Order: sequence, then structure tokens, then C-alpha cells
Amino acid sequence: MYKILYNLIITLATPLEILRRKFTAKTLLILFLTGSIISLFLPGFSWAQEEPATIEAPKTIEEIIAWGKSFFQKIREQLPQIVEKIWKEEVLPVWKKMYETWLSWWNSFIKIRFQNLWQKFTTLIREEIEKRKPQIEKEFQEEKEELKEEVQESKKSFWDKLKELIK
Repeated sequence: MYKILYNLIITLATPLEILRRKFTAKTLLILFLTGSIISLFLPGFSWAQEEPATIEAPKTIEEIIAWGKSFFQKIREQLPQIVEKIWKEEVLPVWKKMYETWLSWWNSFIKIRFQNLWQKFTTLIREEIEKRKPQIEKEFQEEKEELKEEVQESKKSFWDKLKELIK
């Protein structure tokens, strides 16, 4: 009996294929009895449900004000918890998944190319620096001398200006 029901229910067959099958009297009796038993117990499940609470409209302004205060008090108390729950359970997992996907894509495709380009760039720059190193050192020394001279001149001029202000 179990095998028959299993074959009828579990197999993915279209309704036309089910109708084309040849059913034995035993199979039809089992299907009829199963359907009858289910249809007898199905209405009983509705009795387990509770009656919905009836809501009455407020009759005075004071009742409306009291209801509004309690409503907004509940919102003020529960909203942070609701937002936190949504943030932790829905938003963060999505953003973490997006970040992990982006990071794996970056590491597998882009990072490798940038590393290769960076290595080529640094080798070219090093070579150019090595070529120009004596010239750069020479220019650095000249700039250093010029700055010393300018500092000496500015010192003198600063003291001169200070003396003039004092007089």
C-alpha cells in the first residue's frame, strides 16, 4: 500500500499521464479511502485556531490620545531592536557576500595584472634613477647651496626689519 501511494505521489507525472495509467480496483480503493480520511479531518484543523480579537474604535479624544501614546511608545521601544535584527540578519550578510565576491574577483583577475604592471613600472623607474643619480646629486647640492644663501639673506633682512620696527 505504501509503495503504491509513494509511486503515485512522488513520481513527477503530469495529470494526463496519471489519467492514462491503468489503475486496479485495489489502488482506486486506497486512493478513495485516503481522500475520504483526509477530507474528514481537514475541517477539524480550523477549530484549533483562535477567534480573532475585535478592535473597537475609540469613543473619546482621551482614548485616541492614550492609544496614540501607547502606539508610539511601543514603536520607540521595539524599532531599534527590529532595525538591529534586520541589519544583522539581512543587510550585513548580503554586503559581506558582495565583498567576498568582489574580493575574490579582484584577487583572481585584477590584482595579478596590477602587480605585473607595478613591477614593470618600478624596474623602469629604478633604471632611470640609476642613470640620473649623479645629475640628481649635483642638482641637490646646488639647491642646498642656494637655500643656505637665501636663509642667510632672510636672516639679515629679518633682523634689519625688526630693528627698524623697534626704532
